Amino acid sequence: MEKGTIQVKTENIFPIIKKFLYSDHEIFLRELISNAVDATQKLRTLVSLGKYKEELGDLTIEVEMDKKARTITVKDRGIGMTAEEVDRYINQIAFSSAEDFLKKFKGKSADEARSLIGHFGLGFYSTFMVSDKVEILTKTYKKGGSSKAVKWECDGSPEYTLDFVDKEDRGTIVTLHISKDSEDFLDEYRILDLLKKYCKFLPVPIRFGNEKTYEPIEGEKDEHGHQKSLEVEKPRIVNNINPAWRRKPAELREEDYLAFYRELYPASFEEPLFNIHLNVDYPFNLTGILYFPKITNYLDVRKDKIQLYCNQVYVTDSVEGIVPDFLALLHGVIDSPDIPLNVSRSYLQSDSSVKKISSHITKKVSDRLEEIFKNNREDFEKKWEDIKLFIEYGMISDEKFYERARTFTLLKNTEGRYFTLEEYAVHIKDAQTDKDKKLVYLYSSNTKEQHGYIENARQRGYDVLVMDGPLDPHFINSLEMKLENSHFARVDADVIDKLIKKEEEMPSKLNEKEKETLKAIFEKIMEKDRFTITLESLSEKDPPVSITQPEFMRRMKDMSKLGGIMPFMHDMPEHYNFVVNTNHPVVTKLTGISEEEEQNRMAKQLKDLALLSQQMLTGEDLTNFVRRSVEILL
Repeated sequence: MEKGTIQVKTENIFPIIKKFLYSDHEIFLRELISNAVDATQKLRTLVSLGKYKEELGDLTIEVEMDKKARTITVKDRGIGMTAEEVDRYINQIAFSSAEDFLKKFKGKSADEARSLIGHFGLGFYSTFMVSDKVEILTKTYKKGGSSKAVKWECDGSPEYTLDFVDKEDRGTIVTLHISKDSEDFLDEYRILDLLKKYCKFLPVPIRFGNEKTYEPIEGEKDEHGHQKSLEVEKPRIVNNINPAWRRKPAELREEDYLAFYRELYPASFEEPLFNIHLNVDYPFNLTGILYFPKITNYLDVRKDKIQLYCNQVYVTDSVEGIVPDFLALLHGVIDSPDIPLNVSRSYLQSDSSVKKISSHITKKVSDRLEEIFKNNREDFEKKWEDIKLFIEYGMISDEKFYERARTFTLLKNTEGRYFTLEEYAVHIKDAQTDKDKKLVYLYSSNTKEQHGYIENARQRGYDVLVMDGPLDPHFINSLEMKLENSHFARVDADVIDKLIKKEEEMPSKLNEKEKETLKAIFEKIMEKDRFTITLESLSEKDPPVSITQPEFMRRMKDMSKLGGIMPFMHDMPEHYNFVVNTNHPVVTKLTGISEEEEQNRMAKQLKDLALLSQQMLTGEDLTNFVRRSVEILL
């Protein structure tokens, strides 16, 4: 038996591992099984090269947990190690790397220290985060004098033992003696959850215990004629070794993509709208499948639905900052060996390979959307409301995506017709170009509440867009900055003739003295800090009084509700314009009433009608309005 001391001159590596190596101790299981898979895959490679000609046998990796013995064991039948290889890879390389790591991490924050892990061979030593002692029993696939099996033990100090032992078969067995402060890992369901999380799609079968299942008994039925079955125990294989994203797109049908989606998200009741199969081998390696989910409410969006893998080894589902923010709304899998496995998210965000991959995914998403739009516009329009939020988010946040998406982004009007940006500009050019040669885009954020304003616009031959999505205030602002000579105005932002400015204004039926009298009547009954009274010469067919809100102030408040821009606007009091139509018969009649009480009653009725149309009449004011209306009818 050989005893030795690991040369860590700076200080004991193990407290550093426990504190800085990984943010989550559960990673130890991923590291152990990744090593086992790697050893198995290397053996397969040797076979394919003709350098190993014996029977491979069953290559299943086995994970065992013994609660009484307080152990977790991982067994593989891969290439194994010789005594010299154990000394080299476990004692020398890893620990010399550990010593280098200690020097590098001096003076750095915990996150910076973790970001260095990818440059060092420290994966195996994550086991000491949860163990009092670790044992390795291994036998190489090689034949000859150096093929004897060896056992390595270390109790978390710099001292280890290495001894020759008997072991019949090639491969490696790693046994962890779990420490008291990590007892939560001695739970079958906890280990099963971790295996499903980190190892669900590894390319070598992984067994963890048995599971009960029912098999039909051939030729036997019960008294009701139903097939009899027998409960049996079968090995529980926790992973799918050939997931859909590793297969060629030509091999897969639509039902295969749906089946894989359900495998990824078994709790999801919604089926995805469509998918993108990524398959790139130059200038980097990238595979994966991304799904477009139905997204109707930005506030309910979960951004942890894309799973990031490195050679089928799970890395993270927190991809914000790794892919563009709007892509994080997608579901699915991204797998690339060019993505470092054992590093922090901040390191990934600055990695050049990750940036290239992110840019490529954005392009592929754009290509796929454009392809669907061109090949089947009718189907694209049907799905528009479900993908609208995703596309708008991308156009707002990513300039490159905006340039691609402008060709297939749709605008819907109140009649339910869809237009591209270019098509809509042509559609409204003749009727909605104002005297300043600007194209005026009228829109509604709530077609029910703004129905009267929409009808008024339609009667004048104007078209109104429906912009009622949670991101539409930001999207409108973005479009207004990018589209030349264009202006967006909500249909109730002002009287319609003011929204689309014409050369001539309609003359008023009231003289200046009558106008002053009219303004004074309403000033008596209006809240001065909430309403600004304006007199306008409108058509007799327009309402006698109406309430509007300045476009800029209202839009800024809408945008502030989602955050990110002028958050203080959200707390500012509402302010409105109270517009009096000086050409309406009821208004001209009001100026001719001499009795002050009757004049006030009629003015209040007009004011309340305007408030009621905007759903702003509540409480006591609403009660008084109803009572007054009944009195007028008597």
